[in-house]
Amino acid sequence: MKALVLEEYNKLVYRDWPDPFISDDEVLIRVKAAGICGSDVHGMDGSTGRRIPPIIMGHEAAGVIEDTGKNAGNWKIGDRVTFDSTIYPLDDWYTLKGMYNLSDNRQVLGVSPEEYRRHGAFAEYINVPRHILYKLPDEVSYTQAAMVEPVAVAAHAVELSTPEWNDSAVVIGSGMIGLFVIQVLRSKGCGKIIAVDKDEMKLKLALQLGAGHALNPAEEDICRSITNLTSGRGADRVYEAVGSEDAIAAATGSVRKGGIVTLIGNLSPSVSIPLQIIVTRQIRLQGSCAI
Repeated sequence: MKALVLEEYNKLVYRDWPDPFISDDEVLIRVKAAGICGSDVHGMDGSTGRRIPPIIMGHEAAGVIEDTGKNAGNWKIGDRVTFDSTIYPLDDWYTLKGMYNLSDNRQVLGVSPEEYRRHGAFAEYINVPRHILYKLPDEVSYTQAAMVEPVAVAAHAVELSTPEWNDSAVVIGSGMIGLFVIQVLRSKGCGKIIAVDKDEMKLKLALQLGAGHALNPAEEDICRSITNLTSGRGADRVYEAVGSEDAIAAATGSVRKGGIVTLIGNLSPSVSIPLQIIVTRQIRLQGSCAI
């Protein structure tokens, strides 16, 4: 098959690659559409340390089943499917508790630290186990289905933070995940939704997709602006979808006392946090791992 291989940092090569082997409980999928995640971009240049060459990246995808293992159940050749980005064992302690994305023995498609290593979907074919498959309705295109994974990331982050009706919410970062978070928050009945980004085009899109306010940190003190927009308290919920120290500082600086900051971005391996602010304002930091 052909695949787009990260042979070394900043060097992607479209080349021949061995066809995947499918085990008894797996299916072989011909990839019809794949999304490029921001983590793939930063993985390509080596800045995250989570894409170690050589690796086939790609974890947002959809396609059609071309072959099945003998224990693939009801899945059949020709089925249109998408799939989780995480491959997890069914008997793991975390899986049995409903937290399969935290399984000790999970693999993540297109991610390559040793404990997670698994080639991804930037290829003609990919093999995945039957239990991470989802059948597509006829009216859903492959391109739309490739976005199911990032939508799930956003929905999972919002569910973890348990927003209440009419809560105020700030979303820092209006990339793909941030924009999906905004839409999920709107569907949950959040009141004032504030988007934050340095890119005016992204902010314009955020307003179109459900944000009521758009703030640019390059042009204003966003913590002060958010305080003013939330009756002097700060936001009930803040979602950080960048993964940088500045963005996390902005998140902790714009949430109300007793509020929740949900960390979704995973760019910087480590950051400093304002410990005394977090402790004395009783702020809860909630990590959200991709699902």
